[in-house]
Amino acid sequence: MRILYYDCFAGISGDMNLGALIDLGVDKDYLITELKKLNIEGFHLEVKQDQRRGITGTRAKVIIENQENEKHRHLRHIEELINGSELTEQVKINALKIFDLIAEAEAKVHNISKEKVHFHEVGALDSIADIVGAAICLDYLKVDKILSSPIQLGGGTVKCAHGIMPVPAPATALIVTNIPVKTGLVNYEATTPTGAAILVAMVDKFTDKIDLPITKTAYGIGYYDTEVPNVLRVYLCEGKERVKDVSTEEAFLLESNIDDMNPEHYDFILEQLFKSGASDAWLVPIVMKKSRPAVTLSILCNPILVEKMKEIIFTHSTSIGIREYKINKNILRREELIVDTIYGPIRIKQSFYKGKLVRSKPEYADCKKLAEKHKVSISEIEKAVIKNSDK
Repeated sequence: MRILYYDCFAGISGDMNLGALIDLGVDKDYLITELKKLNIEGFHLEVKQDQRRGITGTRAKVIIENQENEKHRHLRHIEELINGSELTEQVKINALKIFDLIAEAEAKVHNISKEKVHFHEVGALDSIADIVGAAICLDYLKVDKILSSPIQLGGGTVKCAHGIMPVPAPATALIVTNIPVKTGLVNYEATTPTGAAILVAMVDKFTDKIDLPITKTAYGIGYYDTEVPNVLRVYLCEGKERVKDVSTEEAFLLESNIDDMNPEHYDFILEQLFKSGASDAWLVPIVMKKSRPAVTLSILCNPILVEKMKEIIFTHSTSIGIREYKINKNILRREELIVDTIYGPIRIKQSFYKGKLVRSKPEYADCKKLAEKHKVSISEIEKAVIKNSDK
């Protein structure tokens, strides 16, 4: 079990987070290479050793090369930028989750829809790099869980695009709703909206307790140099912890009853839903009023994909309404192993419950590929899997 613990005694910002994770072991060159996959120019990452009050750590700063040409972006521009890149799917999901939190907070502050939020600092290149960089770094570390201390917000005032605001800034205050925080340690904005969103989106639990041994400590150096060291401290904790066989995660269920569409079109809609990241999608035959035969189209998806799923339904079906439910998914622990057979290697998916293996299933795509290659039935491939699994 590997746990990343954020000790936010002096707050957190996007650049402090990047510095801390690089200091913890993320390869700087790997991060720079991955950020280039965004296919945008005009910035570069500067990484160097620095100190605050005798504490040595890593200072990471996104340098904007031409401030005059910097663009402000809306949420859809950022979504297109990230989804159109060659970043891994998990990095895309996590980055968009962070951006969505900020967009939702800004929308509430200004009483507009998320789609109409005109990003200022968040839409700038440095914040895009900070947020996507955070997702890249966390994916690189491959930790099993992320924990955090209560967040120090700071005090005083901060200058924003709309004027001088009290700390925490309005967006930050909304982002940390129901999150344990502290205030007043310093007289400046210790936690930025970007820093707050990274934590709220990615942290599994906020706690003062660390239950596993600390194997490494690292520091991300911040902008300020005051009596309180402006650093973000992170710990890497490793040890044994009882593995949970059932995990719970938030999801959304979308449903629409359709009675006036060519049935041949459903195949295309399902294909588009899965291609856009739906966890599952299915059709159920029903009977509606006046005994009309119809179909219920159901989609299960991650919260950040809800709007995209709705767009597909309204664009590619005759639906004029969608029911939306926020639910919890209970998921069995799954592991994947590879079995070598006389036909070639095949992935096996295993599921566990109460410490016992309850299901073992060969990957259908692998079986199909080998069956076509060797001109045998899929049943023959599956028999080979069973034979070699028993060894």
